[in-house]
Amino acid sequence: MPNQETQYHVADRVATITLNRPDKLNAWTSVMEGEVRAAISEAERDQNVRVIVLTGAGRGFCAGADISLLSSVATKGLDSVQRTQVQSTADGGDGTRKDFQKKYSYFPAITKPVIAAVNGPVVGLGLVIALYCDLRFASDAARFGTAFARRGLIAEYGMAWMLPRLVGHANALDLLFSARMIDAGEALRMGLVNQVFPQDAFHAKVREYAVDLASNVSPRSLRVIKRQVYDAMFLTLAESFEISEQEMLASLRCDDFKEGVAHFVEKRAPVFTGK
Repeated sequence: MPNQETQYHVADRVATITLNRPDKLNAWTSVMEGEVRAAISEAERDQNVRVIVLTGAGRGFCAGADISLLSSVATKGLDSVQRTQVQSTADGGDGTRKDFQKKYSYFPAITKPVIAAVNGPVVGLGLVIALYCDLRFASDAARFGTAFARRGLIAEYGMAWMLPRLVGHANALDLLFSARMIDAGEALRMGLVNQVFPQDAFHAKVREYAVDLASNVSPRSLRVIKRQVYDAMFLTLAESFEISEQEMLASLRCDDFKEGVAHFVEKRAPVFTGK
């Protein structure tokens, strides 16, 4: 069945998922939620995909939950809408933490890098989605806001846990308390985004980064490093250190390590297999 509210495209080992309601600034709906989840699962299964990029069509990334849904709940109550609280069976396998099996928090359980290409305004639930991506690149036209406190709501879907880990305690409270909009420059200074690119070159720059990861970095290394970093949020330094020693010994026996040395010595492009 064709997608109604997203687009999915694979090229150069990069899967691009585009939120596709540009007339609504890609406001989030249950249909979009299901399509994004299905697209990410497809990219996870596809051996030809090594990096995933999530972006928005038109001039916005995601304006948050569709206002018609919020209006219905506000006037008629929760029973007026169908609630789809999906408890995910995350794609990371049986060893996936329960923390990363919740609605929207499954992004860290995906074994491939997920990049949010924030091409324009991102607000509320849209910002939640961007936070759970591994990296965030912003156009200089992007703007960011939590919105929740100005709607009589709270820090949704684990944002109170995730946001301080990216921008620090004080900045997180500022963004959540005030629900003010910040520009890409302030987002960069806070650490909310990794890089900011000019709007006219934005998608090309994000794609350049994604293709570089897909072409020149070991998929196995990406997979293991991602798991290490997210698991370390729940571990002591000693536990993280011990795991790194075990993973290092395992990596020294893998094909990608042999190829990593060989291509460097032979001064050629790598041919990593992910094994």
